Amino acid sequence: MDATALKALQAPLKEAYRDNAAKALVTLRARGTLDDQSIACKVETGRALAVAGLHPATGGSGLELCSGDMLLEALVACAGVTLKAVATALEFKLGNATLEAEGDLDFRGTLGVARDAPVGFREIRLKFDLDTDEPRERIDSLMKLTERYCVVFQTINNKPALSVSAGR
Repeated sequence: MDATALKALQAPLKEAYRDNAAKALVTLRARGTLDDQSIACKVETGRALAVAGLHPATGGSGLELCSGDMLLEALVACAGVTLKAVATALEFKLGNATLEAEGDLDFRGTLGVARDAPVGFREIRLKFDLDTDEPRERIDSLMKLTERYCVVFQTINNKPALSVSAGR
C-alpha cells in the first residue's frame, strides 16, 4: 500500500470521526476462561485459542504462554503496524525493519516474597532496527510519530483508568 491508497482508505473515517466523535469510540474486548486441569487461562484471540499459564520463574511448565510475553508481543505488534502506517503516510523509504521489546521483571513481587519488589515490569525497552537511507531528521520524525500513535505504547506509558468487578 502506498501513501495515496492509505490516505484514501482513512479519509472517510477521519471525516466521520470529525463530524461525530462518538463514532470514533470503539470498545475492544478480550475473553478468557479458566482451564479446569491446570493453572491456566484460555484466551480467545479471534483467530485461535491462546493458553496462558504461569511463567517458569513462578512455577509454570513453560508450555503455556506467559502473559508478560504476550504484553511485550502486543507492544511489538502495535508498534510495528504503527511504524509501517506512519512510514507509508510520510512516504518514508523503509526497507526491512525489526522490532524488539524486552522488559525486566522481579518475580519476588509476583510471588509475594518481598513486599518492596514491584509486581509487574520495572522497565520496558522497545528497540527498532531500521533499514533506511533517510536522513536523521526523518528517522526522528518517524520514531516520534510511531511513539505518538502506537495505542499499546501510549496505554502502557499513560496508564488508563482500570477497574475490576466480579459477578455471580
